[in-house]
Amino acid sequence: MGFINVKKKEVQIKIVYYGPGRGGKTTNLDYINKKYKQRIKTEMVSIKTHGDRTLFFDFLPVDIGKIHGFDIKIQLYTVPGQVKYNATRKLVLKGVDGIVFVADLQKERRDSNLKSLEQMKENLLTHNKDVFKIPLVLQYNKIDLKGQGIPLLTVEEMEQDLNQELKVPFFVGSALAGDNVVETLKKIISMTLISFRKELQ
Repeated sequence: MGFINVKKKEVQIKIVYYGPGRGGKTTNLDYINKKYKQRIKTEMVSIKTHGDRTLFFDFLPVDIGKIHGFDIKIQLYTVPGQVKYNATRKLVLKGVDGIVFVADLQKERRDSNLKSLEQMKENLLTHNKDVFKIPLVLQYNKIDLKGQGIPLLTVEEMEQDLNQELKVPFFVGSALAGDNVVETLKKIISMTLISFRKELQ
């Protein structure tokens, strides 16, 4: 459940973008950051490795109004995609309230998607969180590569691989072009807030 600051009458809700390396997690946050520049009160913090990939997290608080008199602050994080940074990924998932799993539509990344999802489930368990009980949205990213001669998986294949058991909402998107980036974000925020309201009651 979100972190409640009674003194400030504020609830902080943590949403983590998870998925394989170079799948589009940071690109999602970059797009959101640019699109909502006016509404975002703080700078996005990005810590990168030599390979210019997110090492720790992108952090993007978004203010979205009140629930029961409490201000709601949404904090968006990404995890590093590379497998060698699993300890960091585990750490970033601590206290998570909702997850966007960003999967890569490229055929050659099929295995990476599956491994990343399995690892996410394991990492959640270390924080006593069940993937079937946490608000989760899938984004099948890089649809913009269609027509560029790059073999892509079909939506049916993605659903079969990643969503057959989970049965969570999904969006086909392009983090680069912004297709379904905002829709994905709105969906995970609304699911997380519904879950939070239930816990408050």
